[in-house]
Amino acid sequence: MRELTTWRPWGRFVLLLGAAVLATLLAVRFSGAAAPLELGDPGPVVRWGTPVTSTLRDLLAAATVGALVLAVAILPRTASGRAAPVDGRAFPASLGLAGGMAVAWTLVSAVHLAFSYARAGRTRLDDPTFGDQLLSFATEVTLGRSLLAVVVVAAAVSVLALAVATPTGAAWTLALAVSAFAFQSATGHASQNASHELALSALFLHLLGAAVWVGVLLGLGLLAGRLGRDAATAVRRFSPLAAWCLLAVGVSGLVSAAIRVGSLEAVGTRYGVLVLVKIVLLGALGLIGLAHRRAVVRRLDEGGAVRPLLWRLVAVELAVMGAVTGVASALASTPTPVPDEPPAVPTPAEIVTGHRLPPEPGVAEWFTQWRWDVLVSFGCFAAVVVYVRWVLRLRRRGDSWPLGRTVCWVLGVVVLVWTGNGGPAMYGHVLFSAHMVQHMILAMVIPLLLCLGAPVTLAVRALPVRKDGSRGPREWLLTIVHSRYGQFFAHPVVAAVNFAGSMIVFYYTPFFELALRTYAGHVAMTVHFLLAGYFFANALVGVDPGPRRLGYPQRLLLLFATMAFHAFFGVALMSGEVLLAPDWFGLLGREWGPSAIEDQQRGGGVAWGLGEIPVLGLAIVLAVAWARDDERTARRRDRSADRDGDAELSEYNAMLQRLAEREQG
Repeated sequence: MRELTTWRPWGRFVLLLGAAVLATLLAVRFSGAAAPLELGDPGPVVRWGTPVTSTLRDLLAAATVGALVLAVAILPRTASGRAAPVDGRAFPASLGLAGGMAVAWTLVSAVHLAFSYARAGRTRLDDPTFGDQLLSFATEVTLGRSLLAVVVVAAAVSVLALAVATPTGAAWTLALAVSAFAFQSATGHASQNASHELALSALFLHLLGAAVWVGVLLGLGLLAGRLGRDAATAVRRFSPLAAWCLLAVGVSGLVSAAIRVGSLEAVGTRYGVLVLVKIVLLGALGLIGLAHRRAVVRRLDEGGAVRPLLWRLVAVELAVMGAVTGVASALASTPTPVPDEPPAVPTPAEIVTGHRLPPEPGVAEWFTQWRWDVLVSFGCFAAVVVYVRWVLRLRRRGDSWPLGRTVCWVLGVVVLVWTGNGGPAMYGHVLFSAHMVQHMILAMVIPLLLCLGAPVTLAVRALPVRKDGSRGPREWLLTIVHSRYGQFFAHPVVAAVNFAGSMIVFYYTPFFELALRTYAGHVAMTVHFLLAGYFFANALVGVDPGPRRLGYPQRLLLLFATMAFHAFFGVALMSGEVLLAPDWFGLLGREWGPSAIEDQQRGGGVAWGLGEIPVLGLAIVLAVAWARDDERTARRRDRSADRDGDAELSEYNAMLQRLAEREQG
């Protein structure tokens, strides 16, 4: 560990932290966020310490996540032969680095929790009741619970990162670390106004993109002494990831700024000026980083010294990113032009859902009413871009890919954009029948289209193969597909039970109301039904690798059983007299449309009638696939008969002749 513990990389790391803190202090001074409060001033330590600890927390969280990303998808692990040897020493060191950074992240997050309470409660740190009040804040108040959850997650990550030793273990630890950003995003501006869900998704994407970008850079710098001949490979693999992070940070930042600034006139406020400064710094960072990474990779390929080149890369990008982080922390402490407050006189719908009721739905409203979700929209954009790039990569090397599969994939993603942002999302929040429309599309229409696009098959053909012990996108995809869990959930019977049975579990348990009341529950619902539908469609008509598929008669029988279950579920809802989620659908104050229980019964009709349409389409696709399989089998037998003079038929006729002679004898 000598290279990892020498003072030079850590001294540079401390200097970078100092630069970020200095940028934070300057931005706070400009914004006036640390000015003394007229009533209940918590003191200068809290006023200045809150944004500083926020900056340090974000940077340490990023360093933890970045070190885990290096272990999960970037750093080589073992030598692959004489032609392209690898070093492999940086992989275990990255897990140790992640554990150490997570310990520091935990401590700083705990201090930030205390400062946040002191500022929000306008209580000085030396107040005799501060400890008891802090405990109540951390366990009873939403903001306090979110900040405490970050502390707990960081502590758990510090333990796991030091315990795991494989990419799989690092991936689970990384998933836990990412969950901290979900809690942290709930503490930002606009968490109480009418755009809170949009702000929540935008802030989560912003935090995650910035953390991966900054963290991987920090990891490369701190592990420079152990990268050796792996340096050029690591930087080259990081470059496209940095481009996606830049796009995620830029898009989410613009959305967040639009929510908080509100109008062009407000751009001239202190908050608006800080937003403009952040946009300029981020744009400069993207251009400088791209050009610099290309130059560094070229120098590393030419045999340049690893440590100076990597630290120059880190210093240039993080110097600008540190300024961006400092400005972001100042923004978090600065009052926004659009107040983060609930409506003064909320309607019943705003009290329950946080949004005004949309107009009464007609045909046009299903396509004109939109409430954007940044995560869904960004994910759909990425899905189309990546898929098309893979297709173009195949064509450049002379391979073909059916146009129909591309059309199915793009159409499925377009339908997902509409379902997650348009009429189904708007009205599915206030009408059970509309929610059932959204459910049927998510679980049955979109998965069938995506399945016919054969994304796994395309990825396996288009993505490069790694031979250095690391796991790239191709290796991770095959690992998941062929894992015990992947094989279990993709099994046709399990997929059918999950597809049909999860509706009962979802709608007749608190999960349904959780998906209505929380953004995280809504995202989990969307992901679950998309995956359940995809597993079921792939087991019946898919071409992607996965389960050992049943014969066509058994598949058709399984499909008919699922259709019968859908009919049973729909009839149960149509005849039911007990309102599901009554504290939600029963208290919206709708002045249009049927009553809540009548609308729920209408939703049962949707589940029965509308749900059968995609199932019928699936049956047609299955029948066509069955017919084509019979044709392929017949052609294969004909070719075999041409080669051997139909020896199989001759043998069969001879057997019949022998049986006939035996009976006559």
